Amino acid sequence: MELIYSAQTAGFDPEKRYRNPTHFDRPEAGVTHAVVIGDWPKVVDAYETLGVEVSVTMPLISQRVDSGCADAIASLEQDNDTLRAELDGILRLIEAAEGQSDLEHPGAGELPIRLFGALKAIHEGFETLAGERDNLAGEVESLRAEVERLKEAAEPVDNAEKIANLKAQLDAANVTYRANASVESLEKAVADLQQA
Repeated sequence: MELIYSAQTAGFDPEKRYRNPTHFDRPEAGVTHAVVIGDWPKVVDAYETLGVEVSVTMPLISQRVDSGCADAIASLEQDNDTLRAELDGILRLIEAAEGQSDLEHPGAGELPIRLFGALKAIHEGFETLAGERDNLAGEVESLRAEVERLKEAAEPVDNAEKIANLKAQLDAANVTYRANASVESLEKAVADLQQA
């Protein structure tokens, strides 16, 4: 049995048997002649090891490459170069965002330039917030210092001494009061004395 190994996708002879060499893993039993179209040394070696006759041919290119194809290939190569440049720019911006380098304008490529603009705005926003945070931290420290100064300036009111002084004034005027009277009630009684 003759078996043809070819990567072609069309133009098969219905009278012949074909196999795709990209899927080759071992020779098939019962093959007396193998035809290999293209460069498939694994297929050739496997059949020759079994002693099977092998014919190797190279595929024919039936169409001439016209200038339109050449232009299309050149355009694709240019697009690939552009995409590679954009990818490099994006990778540099990612490294800058991760803190591995400084944020620098990529110079070219729509996506890297847009990403640079977004990252720059985020960076500036963080710097503004950091500045505001530092200002607020300074104000907090200033307020804490003022509170401490006010605490030190305030003289503690000794209620026991004040109560004794108010009771002495009421006793001198023969005014009665409760033994557990509050400072406020004693102050009111003394004020009433001074009005009378």
